[in-house]
Amino acid sequence: MSEHYPRIRDYERLGYLIREGLSLCFYTKRPHVEIAQAVMQSLDVFLNIVGRQTLLQYLDEEGEWRNLDAAGWELTRHELLEQQRTHVALSGWEGDQRYRFEYWGKNPDAPLKPGNPGEVCALGFWLPTEYLEEHGPGRLRELALELATSLPFCSGHAGLSFHGDIHLVGVERKLRRYGIRYPGMDIPELMHLSLRLGSRLRGPAWLTFLGQPVLGELGGAAALRARLSSPGTTVQELDGERAVVTLGPWPEAGDTEQGQMLPAYRELARVLEPWLYREEPPRPSIEISEDTRRWERRFLD
Repeated sequence: MSEHYPRIRDYERLGYLIREGLSLCFYTKRPHVEIAQAVMQSLDVFLNIVGRQTLLQYLDEEGEWRNLDAAGWELTRHELLEQQRTHVALSGWEGDQRYRFEYWGKNPDAPLKPGNPGEVCALGFWLPTEYLEEHGPGRLRELALELATSLPFCSGHAGLSFHGDIHLVGVERKLRRYGIRYPGMDIPELMHLSLRLGSRLRGPAWLTFLGQPVLGELGGAAALRARLSSPGTTVQELDGERAVVTLGPWPEAGDTEQGQMLPAYRELARVLEPWLYREEPPRPSIEISEDTRRWERRFLD
């Protein structure tokens, strides 16, 4: 176990159910057709840095993993560059998705459900914590910034996360329990967020990327910097009226059972609270679970 995060490995016969990892996610309200080239460029950046051998399979239209050979790459590029809406998922291999690329391309100007303001294009990368141990947090931060360069994001986040298939029976409940204990670890839900996030924020992470409109409503990077006083917290301005907040030199999981409450994360959460995403019931008759509400407010209560 690292001093910064726990080692979590829940296995099943074909691979892991849940393990600790790293995720880098970005969200934009622009239509997929406008950002397709930027998404392809970010995937190329990722592969050039971590190695093309880290992604070996792609998810086909039937939900089956196939070998990412030359034909698979041709299909992937077609899906990213030629479609109006798309979903692309690439991974190491089915039983051990330590490395993963996932993208949900939407058209927020014409959402699937008329009147839904929440649709966004959502892009995510997974890496194992072994990458962090080998290369250090500085290189991880550089990778996140390089990925962000070409993306016209509204928001984004990078840091520790739980990796696993949240749709498998029993996994979501386990993840919520882990999430309350280790508040600095995200639970990636790109498919869900691509339909609902809109211009709201997922929540504080080691790296929190802020674009428009939220950064403008905060008064800009300088005004945000003036409201944050935790040691090690920095606010770096990026081009295009964007910024990234870094909470200390390492991503931290915290541990509520050990009294590690992540005060810098809590400070940023209080500043960003008016813009943080909260799950909304799909119908008035459905209530959001107490576990979900506790996890959403883990830095605020």
